Amino acid sequence: MRHCMSPLDFSVQELNELMALACDIESNPEKYAHACEGKRLATCFYEPSTRTRLSFESAMLRLGGQTLGFASADSSSAAKGESVADTIRIISGYADICAMRHPKEGAPLVASSRSGIPVINAGDGGHQHPTQTLTDLYTIHSLLGRLDHITIGLCGDLKFGRTVHSLINALVRYPNVHFVLISPEELRIPSYIREDVLEENHATYEEVEHLEDSMPKLDILYMTRVQKERFFNEEDYLRMKDFYILTREKMALSKPDMIVMHPLPRVNEISVEVDADPRAKYFEQARKGVFIRMALILTLLGIHIDPAIPQPSVEGGESC
Repeated sequence: MRHCMSPLDFSVQELNELMALACDIESNPEKYAHACEGKRLATCFYEPSTRTRLSFESAMLRLGGQTLGFASADSSSAAKGESVADTIRIISGYADICAMRHPKEGAPLVASSRSGIPVINAGDGGHQHPTQTLTDLYTIHSLLGRLDHITIGLCGDLKFGRTVHSLINALVRYPNVHFVLISPEELRIPSYIREDVLEENHATYEEVEHLEDSMPKLDILYMTRVQKERFFNEEDYLRMKDFYILTREKMALSKPDMIVMHPLPRVNEISVEVDADPRAKYFEQARKGVFIRMALILTLLGIHIDPAIPQPSVEGGESC
């Protein structure tokens, strides 16, 4: 039985296969409409979520399956003190696969070690968010047609942002990816990401403070919000939250084919006037998350659909 705790659980080849499957699902949804009939997905979310939880539920429903679960720790037996290990043992008798979000790092990993069904890490504290990373990779490939030979700017909260950490871990495995790390000094990436991921994999990177200076060189701008829930005191949060705001004027400095991504939710780090720019792809990014999660569910459940329609190659082939 296989689980998904980190993007690194999949080889580059397996990631390519997942994205090819997601592309086929997006192009031919009717072919997969009954793939999970009789299967149930449990969404066990110990902290709030809109996109991730609903996209998992949408993914399973589009595959013909059913969903059950809870949307906060207060609405589960965790409020009575039940451990994650005991909860997943119970859930294993009710569902065929589980997506779990938890504020404590490593909680989904603990669950996977006690589970009788595949467990997907839907976010654990400031640690990993693998399905967001799969969404990001699929979006980049769908829109640019490649995951190599790109310059990506990661802007905002690079210290606490689990989406940024996961995406860096995934992209360093592709050749000629240059990282521009845009943040105030207080929110720079942790040293373990810098040393154990970027430098260990001989990735090129630069750390800068000013977004405007970096815009002309970027193929992708990945904006993040400053997350209030990751700060220990409100004073630090208030001082940092408005440090970077993407505006129409800043967009004018970028390439005509650059794309803007954001894991969402947005607070005020992207002005609403940018939404009308054709390079703003964050809402499309959220939509594409459903298809890659459908592909992941099918893969972990071991469900194979006869490829009556040829799947496009992710390496050098056409993109969705």
